[in-house]
Amino acid sequence: MEILLPEGWPRPSGYSNAIKASGSMIFIAGLVGWDETKTFQSDGIVGQFEQILINTFALLEEAGAKPKHMVRMTWYITSKPEYLTNLKEIGLVYRKIMGKNYPTMACLEVKALIEDKAKIEIETTAVVPN
Repeated sequence: MEILLPEGWPRPSGYSNAIKASGSMIFIAGLVGWDETKTFQSDGIVGQFEQILINTFALLEEAGAKPKHMVRMTWYITSKPEYLTNLKEIGLVYRKIMGKNYPTMACLEVKALIEDKAKIEIETTAVVPN
């Protein structure tokens, strides 16, 4: 994997603008913040975000991958104000679980998610080198 950063561009904070990778690709569907029994343990965006990362890592492990193989995340949030209010806590959870892994990311505010209790949904792509 190679993080692409043109000369003179500042390093983005918390994500990468582009990554070049080759190998076996893993596509993880949009996951919401419920546990393996489809039970939400948290009604808040921070707790749901943490559970999404835990679930994502379980799926990566099933494919023989690790968080460092993640190259893209697309976040869907139901409330930009709630996200921004909790950004510090989300960052703390991110660094605790993800470490210094910064895949490319997009974050979109949506009107609603299919699961009514969900505040956030994240799709992930990973590439494991051959």
